[in-house]
Amino acid sequence: MSGISTHVLDTAIGRPARDIGVLLEIETSPGSWKDIARGITDKDGRIAKLFAGPLVAGNYRLRFDVDRYFALQRVPSFYPFVNITFHVEDVAQHYHVPLLLSAFGYSTYRGS
Repeated sequence: MSGISTHVLDTAIGRPARDIGVLLEIETSPGSWKDIARGITDKDGRIAKLFAGPLVAGNYRLRFDVDRYFALQRVPSFYPFVNITFHVEDVAQHYHVPLLLSAFGYSTYRGS
């Protein structure tokens, strides 16, 4: 089943990051993006069905509102947003894009 999902873990506290707003966009032409889905991470830090398709080949971008997340915890942070841009080639696959987050750094990978 194709689609896009995400999961956010706060590595500084070793727990899922709940209530983070996430915007999914698709690139419609070089440098131009269109919003196609929005969601908020649940108590497990997940958005299991952010976009259920149908997918089209192209570039996608996830934008995580981490400034709000850290402000609610009263933790100073360096990044107001985290943007993850990735390419979808096989539209029949599911794309899971996790975010490992702390107030002053982050990393990501293609999950399963």
